Amino acid sequence: MIARLSPLIVEDAVARALKEDFGDAGDITTSATIPADAKSKAVIAARKPGVVTGVDAALAAFRLVDPAISVSIEKDDGARVQKGDVILAIEGPARGVLSAERVALNFMGHLSGISTATAALVDAVKGTNAKIVCTRKTTPGLRAFEKHAVRCGGGHNHRFGLYDAVMIKDNHIAAAGGIAKALAAARAATGHMVKIEIEVDGLAQLEEALAHGADVVLLDNMAPADLKRAVAINKGRAVLEASGNVTIDTVRAIAETGVDVISSGWITHSAPNLDLGLDFLP
Repeated sequence: MIARLSPLIVEDAVARALKEDFGDAGDITTSATIPADAKSKAVIAARKPGVVTGVDAALAAFRLVDPAISVSIEKDDGARVQKGDVILAIEGPARGVLSAERVALNFMGHLSGISTATAALVDAVKGTNAKIVCTRKTTPGLRAFEKHAVRCGGGHNHRFGLYDAVMIKDNHIAAAGGIAKALAAARAATGHMVKIEIEVDGLAQLEEALAHGADVVLLDNMAPADLKRAVAINKGRAVLEASGNVTIDTVRAIAETGVDVISSGWITHSAPNLDLGLDFLP
């Protein structure tokens, strides 16, 4: 069972999106063309196969626009859908349904696209021990939603921000004066509950990082042959994360090297929107 996002986070983000859309004058098209007492039934359905995410955001959009709108969940977050599958069944004041439609679909289409892209990578590495994880390459203000979408697609989360784990990258190493100095300083500054990860781009750097007690080592843009050698050198001492050039065509070969984690920024920053649509029923 995938934990749901806090209603406080969902409502805040959706309210901001609605304010952006309504502006100072509201939905002038709907107000002008639809009688105030008009009622309607509608569905949000998949126009392409994929994995659904963003249901709570859609519910919040309809509820905030008009509490009289009722929504039935036919496919919840994490569900795999085929073209034509109904995700939400909606009934209530037509004006409210029309005014909330775009915000609801924006959240659902974007987040479902991330889940669908994640699921494709997860499916590609089945039978290996590798986990697919996301990165901090997220849309500003939507990180919690996008990381939730990764989980709904069967993936796992990397750190959520600068605050919950130490990740020493190449520029940190350069500024700190080397791998040994960076790791020693990080170990001295953090508590025992904080994991320390360091990025390396070669096997010699990997050996130095292991010698100085890194918990996790990010193997940056290494070819599968080098990744396999890295696994042999590591001998289970640290968690090994492969990153760089991760695509649906390359991910299987990366996973088969024996790395523990494969991280992809693409699944959050460039996943295509899943085509969903809202249609009124006769």
